[in-house]
Amino acid sequence: ADIAQGVEASYEVQHDPGDDDPLDRVGAGDQGMMFGFACTETEELMPLPITLAHRITKRLSEVRKAQVLPYLRPDGKAQVTIRYEIDEHGRQRPVEVARVLVSTQHREGLDADSLIKPDVIEHVLHPILPRDLYDEKRFDERDFVLVNPTGKFVRGGPMGDTGLTGRKIIVDTYGGAARHGGGAFSGKDPTKVDRSAAYAARHVAKNIVAAGLSDRCELQVAYAIGVAHPVSIEIDCFGTEQIPVPRIQELVREHFDLRPAAILRDLDLMRPIYTKTATYGHFGRADHDFTWERTDKADALREAAGVAERVTA
Repeated sequence: ADIAQGVEASYEVQHDPGDDDPLDRVGAGDQGMMFGFACTETEELMPLPITLAHRITKRLSEVRKAQVLPYLRPDGKAQVTIRYEIDEHGRQRPVEVARVLVSTQHREGLDADSLIKPDVIEHVLHPILPRDLYDEKRFDERDFVLVNPTGKFVRGGPMGDTGLTGRKIIVDTYGGAARHGGGAFSGKDPTKVDRSAAYAARHVAKNIVAAGLSDRCELQVAYAIGVAHPVSIEIDCFGTEQIPVPRIQELVREHFDLRPAAILRDLDLMRPIYTKTATYGHFGRADHDFTWERTDKADALREAAGVAERVTA
């Protein structure tokens, strides 16, 4: 009830009874900072390591359900290490897949090295890993690909490890390529800015990059509990900006409304859409329900900034 009073009647409304803007009525459901990120490393405008990790886990599910590898079980995860170099413009770019880790649940009595690892390489990794970022001979190295390095993975899910909610905040977001405010998404309705503002921040950052205003963008937005308006909006483009960052911040304030009620309205978040976020992350998804992935503001940002449309190879 104490929290609800600030959500249902914001600080702004309590201190200005004449404020009749309905978007000012809903205060943030918690204090804290949230981050959104986007970059040009992938078509999804996501960091390459987390994108490959999600593709690998999706492929694990596909080969299990299609009975290509019928001995696999539902639990599993992946981690991809990418080596980066700084180009002549001072910008980092991925140049090599350095290591791949796959942990996948399986039925009892199978050997990881003689059966599971070769199968994972052939049916999961070969279709996913970019051929221009690794040498085929590296699969002969013992440590290039690690599959179930403990030896076996038979007991999975809640039976194999305690606790689920809030434990995967990095795999849910950007794989460590961007900062995280610490608030988990799962179990929270979208009046909680831990969830909705993180989605909105991704929406802003992705549109900035899609518009060609920068190649990398991290947006930080901070809230006070019960207050509708963000207390801070900060942007870092890591030196890749095409126009001054203060101008980008101005454009964000002109084209995006980051009050909680506006986020709920603009991203249509009060719908039963969140089951799908339990796997494969919350960002970089093509699903139409993931409204924060739309680049619907990119054209307006580009026009207002006066930059040329991004040319892709």
